[in-house]
Amino acid sequence: MKNTALTQKHIDLGAKMVPFAGYNMPVQYEGVNAEHDTVRNGVGVFDVSHMGEFLLKGPNALALIQKVCTNDAAVLFDGKAQYSCMPNGKGGIVDDLIIYRIDAETYFIVVNASNIEKDWNWISSHNDLGVEMQNLSDAYSLLAIQGPKAAEAMQSLTSIDLSNMTYYTFQYGNFAGIENVMVSATGYTGSGGFEVYVKNEDAEKLWDAVFSAGANWGIKPIGLAARDTLRLEMGFCLYGNDIDDSTSPLEAGLGWITKFTKDFTDSERLKAQKEAGVKRKLVAFEMVERGIPRHDYPILNADGNTIGKVTSGTMSPSMKVAIGLGYVSTSHSALDSEIFIEIREKGIKAKVVKLPFYKA
Repeated sequence: MKNTALTQKHIDLGAKMVPFAGYNMPVQYEGVNAEHDTVRNGVGVFDVSHMGEFLLKGPNALALIQKVCTNDAAVLFDGKAQYSCMPNGKGGIVDDLIIYRIDAETYFIVVNASNIEKDWNWISSHNDLGVEMQNLSDAYSLLAIQGPKAAEAMQSLTSIDLSNMTYYTFQYGNFAGIENVMVSATGYTGSGGFEVYVKNEDAEKLWDAVFSAGANWGIKPIGLAARDTLRLEMGFCLYGNDIDDSTSPLEAGLGWITKFTKDFTDSERLKAQKEAGVKRKLVAFEMVERGIPRHDYPILNADGNTIGKVTSGTMSPSMKVAIGLGYVSTSHSALDSEIFIEIREKGIKAKVVKLPFYKA
């Protein structure tokens, strides 16, 4: 099991550590609900150094990205990021990822920790264009500084104007006395904030500076459990739960990042699927009756027949109601449709709702 450059920090802070994607990671510190509320209302810090980072360079870097990804990276400009996914050639998803355009011939790609090797091999297998590829995953650390007070709390550490950075843009600059740091206005929480990339040797310096600068704003370390409840309240997909090698982007509600203005792996298959209509859809639902939905619980119709399954579920810390995502047959996917989650062999009533669950 791998450690991040900050593992000892988490242990010293009393974090509960768990194996996650091959890494020893902090799942919680003081408790999921308290940590969740810190990010929704203030500022919290996640160590997400387990994520993977690739650098693609050369005159054909964009062409390779366009070939393997569904979104249209041609619209990117220097300092702009984009959410996308890679189809697997069989209608499923290799991974979802973020693409950063550094310049016209240099792209930084961030992938899920559990898929680093798979993604590297997949992109490499399509690289007949002479693109220079570097796997930087083991060299970089990543802090996600998230919450509505993040910009204010971190401004003393950098000359980058944090409060005026727009969503899904990034800049390089001095941050916490470290040169050439990538600061990205992205995150997985829906409460604003930044993701800061540094080399492993600078990770502890960054961590200490961030907590010192944020002290007056009540900054706290946040674990992976709260990261999951925060992203679920926004309806953000988690690879391995809501999307995987067996789910298409169209079934998963990711049609907005699937652009048929270009050719890409599976574009003809997915175009045909769009024209024919999908047979199942990922829907958001709230529990009407008491019960907490969990991953893989069956979803039933009123007659007790199985129509799908839960992919993610929790008791929402912000809304105090049980929420979930799951695939259901398209006939049961309309808003306000009544569905039932099988919990302890009993159908518990729920209804299909619109995302995001949480609205600030």
